[in-house]
Amino acid sequence: MFRVMKFAAAAVIATGAMAGTQAFAADDVITLGAAVSLSGKYSTNGEHTQRGYDLAVQVINERGGVQVGDTTYMLEIKYYDDESTATRGAELAERLIQQDGVNFLLGPYSSGLTKAIAPVTEQHGVPMVEGNGASRSLFTSGYRYLFAVLSTSEQYLASAIDLAAERAADLGKAPNELTVALAFENDPFSQDVRAGVVEDAQRHGMQIVIDDKLPKELNDMATTLTRVRALQPDLLVVSGHARGAATAIRQIQEMRVDVPMLAMTHCDSAKIIKEFGDAAEYTLCASQWAPTLTYQDDLFGSAADYAALFEKTYDYAPPYQAAESSAAVMTFVDAFQRAGTLDRAAVRDALAATDMQTFYGNIRFDETGKNIAKPMVLYQVQNGAYVVVAPSEWAAADPVLPRPGWADR
Repeated sequence: MFRVMKFAAAAVIATGAMAGTQAFAADDVITLGAAVSLSGKYSTNGEHTQRGYDLAVQVINERGGVQVGDTTYMLEIKYYDDESTATRGAELAERLIQQDGVNFLLGPYSSGLTKAIAPVTEQHGVPMVEGNGASRSLFTSGYRYLFAVLSTSEQYLASAIDLAAERAADLGKAPNELTVALAFENDPFSQDVRAGVVEDAQRHGMQIVIDDKLPKELNDMATTLTRVRALQPDLLVVSGHARGAATAIRQIQEMRVDVPMLAMTHCDSAKIIKEFGDAAEYTLCASQWAPTLTYQDDLFGSAADYAALFEKTYDYAPPYQAAESSAAVMTFVDAFQRAGTLDRAAVRDALAATDMQTFYGNIRFDETGKNIAKPMVLYQVQNGAYVVVAPSEWAAADPVLPRPGWADR
């Protein structure tokens, strides 16, 4: 069970993003290390990741810190900017461990950067808990010190494909008559999402009529969207991180592309409602988490309570990247408390035995280190808000299908 001390204490958060920040050595401090994308292509989601980490540390310290055996510790995080590049991330992980003496790492943003850092932490026997590397290939390499609180990539858009099959009659077809267009960035995360979508579409007998692998730094989908307009698929599926989501919504609006169903990743981190208004309406959005879910814990309370605190602190609603980052910190704290020691191997074994509920969801790891206790959810943008429409047991509203065409808006 997650526990924190109940007396008041000042929050202390290390935000040394620049090289050369002094390492922490106080006996009553646990320092977590993190190489996070504070610049470069992933900087938007890197900021969400950092803020999720920081909010958890702040609240834990305000509640009195972490009891490990007979000692109470405050938490601090030592940050470096990985500049959104895998090579830099690996270098910084090595620096955190070898030069700064950090024994526990929080993950970076993105599967590609997590892939770069995981071999470093594994070599040194340093546990890493991450919430932003979803590629299933991370969990087929035999890593023992890597633990992920999020659902893996092949699950991201399974609900969208299942929803299309369930509601095929609304599109005037049987499930095996539906056609699907795929537009996926050529990076490890998006290609793993694609593999899951292909498997799910084939399971329902759907026909894939477009399968485009798009370049990194996804900022132009015009060629793909021209083909979508010509072939008129029933479902367009897009994955390209925050930039890809923004590009898709912007160019679908500019080119006035009508598609009965549009599903994508990273809607909330791209802020598609705020940035694109009506153009974002009826988009289906994969999400690791939603504030309307009924998960609770002793630190933040409910999912809604966490969302309210995050928005009060940072002046915007939390994307799931922030929520899963906060959950990663909580997972470390739970393991420290159950281990009763800060020995790396003992903490690693405690992490492997995790079985807890947080505001973000249930967390239980299989032998590969991935979380097997939490499902994905599917939002739809309805009336300028994200509403959970699938799976049905979590749904707050029925989906609007097909999407109204431009002439109907």
